[in-house]
Amino acid sequence: MMACRGAGCSGFAPVSQDTARFAMLALLILLYLLCGAAVFSALEQPKEKQAKARWMQRFEQFSQKHNLSRSDLENFLRHYEEASMAGVRVDGLKARWDFPGALYFVGTVVSTIGFGMTTPATVGGKIFLIFYGLIGCAATILFFNLFLERIITVLAFVLKSCHEVQHRRKGVLPHDGGQGPGDMRQRGEDGLAGWKPSVYCVMLILCVAAIIISCCASAMYSSMEGWGYLDSLYFCFVAFSTIGFGDMVSGQRTTYQSQTLYSLGNFFFILLGACCIYSLFNVISIVIKQVLNWLLKKLEIPCRHCPGRSLRPGRNAVVPGHFRTRVRNISIDTDAVNESETDGRRMSGEMISMRDFLAANKVNLAIMQKQLSETANGYPRPSGSANRHNEFSGGVGALGIMNNRLAETSVDR
Repeated sequence: MMACRGAGCSGFAPVSQDTARFAMLALLILLYLLCGAAVFSALEQPKEKQAKARWMQRFEQFSQKHNLSRSDLENFLRHYEEASMAGVRVDGLKARWDFPGALYFVGTVVSTIGFGMTTPATVGGKIFLIFYGLIGCAATILFFNLFLERIITVLAFVLKSCHEVQHRRKGVLPHDGGQGPGDMRQRGEDGLAGWKPSVYCVMLILCVAAIIISCCASAMYSSMEGWGYLDSLYFCFVAFSTIGFGDMVSGQRTTYQSQTLYSLGNFFFILLGACCIYSLFNVISIVIKQVLNWLLKKLEIPCRHCPGRSLRPGRNAVVPGHFRTRVRNISIDTDAVNESETDGRRMSGEMISMRDFLAANKVNLAIMQKQLSETANGYPRPSGSANRHNEFSGGVGALGIMNNRLAETSVDR
């Protein structure tokens, strides 16, 4: 642990905001799991008990009617369970491991849906699945990230165009054919230069798009699979979110009316829905992060040894506009740590503290990440004021993609 370096303080330094946010998120997820378990247990356990009692009654009636011992009937049912794992069904579903069936299977593997109705039974198939899924899942996640990058870019462009039209209607910007005053034009262009859409607008648009896609797909599944519309909506969420329980799986009948067209529609809706839900989940994660930072601000816990000092803001802080501060900046370009407080500077000849040691390692990790990013992109990032770091700079995956693309992730907050 790090000792406080304030004057006359011999206690411990306050926890960083990153650590506090991580601990709070873990605690809230645990509480969320407990609440979800309680709700599902209350909803589903009575029906489970009824189904178990009904099955035991039918089991006894069948064994008495056909004069079968309990052990013989149980052994027969175990053989059926083994056949069911291999894809054998009483209702005669289509083959699982012909080429179309195998293509459907690998699609559920690389998309991480994993319905579970088809699984490899051979040792060779299980070994091959490990290496195949390792590369396929990584490539699909990259595809989802690139889709997210493009959808955020398109939405930002459209929302900015709408914002510009609103400014023109209010007279802030002159119309294309008009000759407005020079200072008014300059003020309008300066106001739009740094404008970025809000994460809430993007979240609303993605939510509406996901609902429209799910409703259209549910109409198709209700018609082709014979499911109820609510069951079809349930399947769409389970499939699009890549949860993939496997209790309901599309395209498993032997024949369909307009089978080729339905197969293409099934592929299109699952692909588009999974991309849209993935983007929506990542945008919602920004909102959750803002809520966590708001809670940390409300629960500001000062150091008991250092009155007046509270949680150190970390470099991954995402805060609403009225809470935005810049206390610490780690510069990769200068390979140095710039701090706003002067009492934290280490004097020459003084033994390095744990805080300085961790800060230096954080810079080294940031430099390494920058080099890896430049190697992957094939060119170095431009330096200067445009490369200032915010809570998403240097990030990876979806958080790195949304860096400076939304108002809440912009460096000019």
